Amino acid sequence: MKATVMTPAESAIQQPTARPVYELLAHDIKDAGVEAVFGLMSDDTALLVSSIDSLDVSFHGARHESVAVAMAEGYASASGRIGVAIVGRGPATANALNGALFAERSGARVLLIMGATPVARPSINSLGPDGKRFDADAVLKAAGLRTFTITHASAARATLAAAMAAAQEGLAVLLLPTDVQRACPVLVEEPSTRLSPRALRRPTPGSLKAAAALLATSSKPLIICGLGAHQDAARPHIERLAESLGAVVATTLKAKDMFSGYAFNAGLIGSFSHAAGRRLFDQADCIIAFGASLNQRTTSYGGAIQAGVPVIQVDCDRSHIGRWWTVDVAMVSDVLPAIEDLLSALPERSAAEKPFHTEANSKALASFDLASEFQPANTPRTVDPRSLTLALDRLLPTNRNVVYDAGNFFQVVPYFSVPGPAHFKTSIDSSSIGMGFGTALGFARARAAQTTVLFIGDGGLLMTLGELETGAREDLPLVIVLMNDCAYGAELHYLKERNMPVAKSQFLDIDFAPVAEAFGYQSFTIRTLDELQAIGSTLQAAAGPLFLDCKINGAIAAPFVLEALEHERRKP
Repeated sequence: MKATVMTPAESAIQQPTARPVYELLAHDIKDAGVEAVFGLMSDDTALLVSSIDSLDVSFHGARHESVAVAMAEGYASASGRIGVAIVGRGPATANALNGALFAERSGARVLLIMGATPVARPSINSLGPDGKRFDADAVLKAAGLRTFTITHASAARATLAAAMAAAQEGLAVLLLPTDVQRACPVLVEEPSTRLSPRALRRPTPGSLKAAAALLATSSKPLIICGLGAHQDAARPHIERLAESLGAVVATTLKAKDMFSGYAFNAGLIGSFSHAAGRRLFDQADCIIAFGASLNQRTTSYGGAIQAGVPVIQVDCDRSHIGRWWTVDVAMVSDVLPAIEDLLSALPERSAAEKPFHTEANSKALASFDLASEFQPANTPRTVDPRSLTLALDRLLPTNRNVVYDAGNFFQVVPYFSVPGPAHFKTSIDSSSIGMGFGTALGFARARAAQTTVLFIGDGGLLMTLGELETGAREDLPLVIVLMNDCAYGAELHYLKERNMPVAKSQFLDIDFAPVAEAFGYQSFTIRTLDELQAIGSTLQAAAGPLFLDCKINGAIAAPFVLEALEHERRKP
């Protein structure tokens, strides 16, 4: 039998073509369901970025690596998908570190891909030093971040899959050496990135019995819900429990407006609470917290929770319980099973056994006017930030998202409503100003059908001014509200309260509106409420990009700044 001899061209057609690692990873990223990637292109990640973009996975470039990571964080928070950011090595990695710390502390599902130093050592006579030399793995691990390094081309796809799986639980960093990216490995079977769903945790019989016994002795229970309760879609179940117990409900900052419209919703608890809610909080004789960390913003350094009131904390992660506040009963459980078991264990109560659930209390909560919380402090050239925010709340589209940067202006949070916690986002987890701009850009990319409102101070904006171009280039539905107090506001009040000079915390009164307009924003300068009202029709139809330079009265100290000062004074 005569053997068949193939020509070189025929052989090439039948043999699988070796593809470089960057191309294989690009296909795996697309196949994992990723539809948007954020980053800042560098020579050591350019091939990967270009390959991803050619596969119709849109690449959104920032002007700073830290902002690029924040964009991925905001996108992940808004979309429920993994946010992917790609940056270079060396100085790019150093630039991205602040964003990486923020993303890790926020708990968002982010995969950060970084270029890395080549695996192969340079020869003795190679030309010049490596200007990008940087031990990224050591630095990232020292910062407490999880890293995955592709050390060999044949392991590239499996390492990517492991990093993607880790990113399902929070930030993961994939280090991709430049020489490994260009290598062409023997093709291997595609690794699976599918994850088995985590089994729901139910409370132990002992913790259920202890919690039920404590609640049985309570006539005025308070339920506090955090972001974990919202993520478990627990609102209707919490309300059932509240009706059964005769409890009032409150939320932490991150679960803001979770119970809007519920008759016994007392709003935010802690640093951002209002008088009608505080009146009820002071009467509570038992607290049960679902998916809430009970940190200092929720407890107001102890001022929001009366001494001696027993606390039950429910969380699926044992390490979260009792971390920031002493609790009496720990229930390691997911929210819904805990509620289900509590409802089964607790006896029915009569109306007389529910003193919180009165018509007077529901009317007081429903009719409470936030404007009554303060005396407006407008000046001829500045506006009270609280009055400004209440006006913006009425004028901007109601179907909206809001993102807050950090700073003294953060005190306006209670005065701006959203449809629910899924529409509310802060960037204060790493206590760094400037992170909110990137977060808002990513949030707006994920929620393109809705207006996203960013509240940012002038200090944070000056750190990220170049990202005005990013927002305009991406044509995002973004409204930027610049809370311009001509200062690092929190630092100014920190110094002022300690009778120290404040000059070094103050800025010039810069008119940012023409700057934003030069980038393509519709821009306005606001010094009075009348000037804001005059553009009401523009705000009601706001689609963005829109920029408001609001000159605010910086003399108003945020309550949480004063709380921190008082806490410091009480320290021995």
